[in-house]
Amino acid sequence: MAKDSTAIVPARVEQRILSIRGQQVIIDADLADLYGVSTKRLNEQVKRNSERFPDDFVFRLTDEEKSELVANCGHLAKLKFAKSRPSAFTEHGAVMAAGVLNSQQAKQKRAKAK
Repeated sequence: MAKDSTAIVPARVEQRILSIRGQQVIIDADLADLYGVSTKRLNEQVKRNSERFPDDFVFRLTDEEKSELVANCGHLAKLKFAKSRPSAFTEHGAVMAAGVLNSQQAKQKRAKAK
């Protein structure tokens, strides 16, 4: 049986979970990658559905947090030159993001969360 290349692998997710402000979060670029969409698309959907994303679901990093993230996470080095600060999604925010996105990976995550 062939493996589904779009499946979200738990180990892949765990590697991207960070502790920021005492919360376990995933950065928008990593979440977008897991869901198979661009970071721009993810953030557009969050903005369009802002009533579904209270502050305890998603928050913007400060400039200091962004600098520390870039220094400590090699796979996020590209954020060093990003004009905007990244968003951090809590577990509830990540599940809600799956609900507003229409990618195959997001649909799988949404189904597993039910």
